[in-house]
Amino acid sequence: MNNRIEIKINKILKLTNALIQYVDIKCDNRNVEHSIIQMDNYLKSKGATPIGPLIQKTEYSVNEEGQLDIKVCFMRQANNFIHNVEAPYTMESVLRVRNCMYARYTGPEEKLKLAYDKINVTAFEEDIELSNSNYTIFVDKQDDNIVADIFVEKKTDE
Repeated sequence: MNNRIEIKINKILKLTNALIQYVDIKCDNRNVEHSIIQMDNYLKSKGATPIGPLIQKTEYSVNEEGQLDIKVCFMRQANNFIHNVEAPYTMESVLRVRNCMYARYTGPEEKLKLAYDKINVTAFEEDIELSNSNYTIFVDKQDDNIVADIFVEKKTDE
């Protein structure tokens, strides 16, 4: 697996039958891993099958005290839509995020930040404003190397 980061400027992220759970990132990694296993088990208990890789959405904002707030949610696509999903889950039949900067990262997991950096540098050079939301899709893992797709929403005029 050769190290590389491919960038594209206008991509759409489309997720179908996405089970969503916000997680507390202040907890340790074991609890996060447990949450992911619970999501898969929840889908199976409702007669659905998890499809594709794990998706992590991260949103950044600055609170009234001037401190950084980070919200993280995990998403798993399923083979069918589940009606009447119970807390702490929600479900979207189709989640479409248009007009994203995109990076395909291949390399060591600990250097994944470089893909975000490259998106930010490219956005700077192309005079593109980015929102505070990004999606990371963990496509593959072999030994210490990963393949990840990263989508960063462009800022919209609201």
